[in-house]
Amino acid sequence: MGLTMEKDYIEYFTNNREEFQESLLNEARNVRGKIEEILLIGNIDLLSNAHKLVMYTIQGKDSELEAFAKIEGVSWASHSLTLAFKLEWVQAIRRTIWKYLQEFNKENHLEVEAEVFFYTEREVNDRIDKFLNGLFLSYSEYKDQLIESQKALVENLSVPIIPITATVCVLPLIGNLDTYRTDTIEEKVLLEICRLRIGTLVIDLSGIAQMETEVIERLMKVIEGANMMGCECVITGLRPEIVRKITSLGLTFESKAETKATLQQALEDYLR
Repeated sequence: MGLTMEKDYIEYFTNNREEFQESLLNEARNVRGKIEEILLIGNIDLLSNAHKLVMYTIQGKDSELEAFAKIEGVSWASHSLTLAFKLEWVQAIRRTIWKYLQEFNKENHLEVEAEVFFYTEREVNDRIDKFLNGLFLSYSEYKDQLIESQKALVENLSVPIIPITATVCVLPLIGNLDTYRTDTIEEKVLLEICRLRIGTLVIDLSGIAQMETEVIERLMKVIEGANMMGCECVITGLRPEIVRKITSLGLTFESKAETKATLQQALEDYLR
């Protein structure tokens, strides 16, 4: 349901659209210089969208306002535009709406009753607030989904299982190994052994400079789990400092996996 004088307000705001926009830009000084930039970055027309928000608010189109907020949230999030900037813009729209409602009353010599004023105040501000809430939720949901997809991508890149033959795969590990990453390695290794029917998994550690005790123990469990699924493991590229750490702990790969000096040596053996 729209405002009490919906049709008159729509006509007034439409006829004074250019003046409204200029007044709006004066309210949001930080936004004025960004209008064209945002249009280029995200194809987001701030002034056109401001008019749309005003019309939905005056007409009481709550479902359209809700859908518009979701679209705006995704657009804003997908182009990494800040919520603080958007909040400044919407609050400027709110203030400008009230300025022009006051101008309308003055030009038409209207004495607004208290009941009508408070009804209008509640309807306008509630709809602007609902728009902001919907936009923030949509923005946050999009960002959360983006973070999850990026996390999954990073996890896949951190555990790159590369098929060499129908039954032989290589897992080259590079960088730091921590407990979180070894948990990810264990999960993906076991899934890929089942999915690809891997008979031999060559784990190359030449890109790992050091490993903590807990990481070594978890890597042993990864190998044990692979063995339980009928997959033989071959360890290559062990550095001297890691070997010393393993032996100092009284551990050994011998009963769990074959070891080779280099990945090249292992591949030559399996590709003959």
